[in-house]
Amino acid sequence: MRWRFDGWIAGLGTRSGTRIVLGHWPRSPLGAFSDVMVERPDGHRVLLAPSGEVAEFVGATYRFDEVRTVPVRVTTGARWRVEAGPLRMCFVPGRRGVLGVLLRGVPPPLARMPAWIAVIDRPARMLLPGVRTRGSAGNGRREWYGAQDLRPITEVRAGWNGADLGGLAEVSPPVRFGFGSVPPRPALVRVTTTVSAGP
Repeated sequence: MRWRFDGWIAGLGTRSGTRIVLGHWPRSPLGAFSDVMVERPDGHRVLLAPSGEVAEFVGATYRFDEVRTVPVRVTTGARWRVEAGPLRMCFVPGRRGVLGVLLRGVPPPLARMPAWIAVIDRPARMLLPGVRTRGSAGNGRREWYGAQDLRPITEVRAGWNGADLGGLAEVSPPVRFGFGSVPPRPALVRVTTTVSAGP
């Protein structure tokens, strides 16, 4: 059995040491939704999910120390705005570079194929430390990340329970929700994620 989630992943760090991964999924087996994974400076990992169904699925696929079900609202555009429980965030995607242009040149049906994703896993690891395009997830599941675009994030304003998280920083150390991290440099990635319950 396979589930396919089509949308965007934004990964960024802040000067406070908090690292944030936003998943924005207009098309998925669970309907349109957004969720946020947060790793605090002390390593505490929090999932902010908009429903019990999303919390159950994502919580069974990745690793968290805490799962909260809260309203998650995302507005896209020149500035992306995120409201999710204790988190308030606004970030700005910049112009795509060479890697983003190359990813956009891959036909989408090919970019989403697990066989193609397996081929580019090693080059992705060499270009982007910590990044993997395929691997084992929780509960015997496997995952493939089919990237189709990449844009740098150039600016962020974020707060947690009203406390400022500081300016933009690299995702360092890498986040520990699953088998791989997001790119070390803050980025917005257009992606199709495939999750399989079998081989």
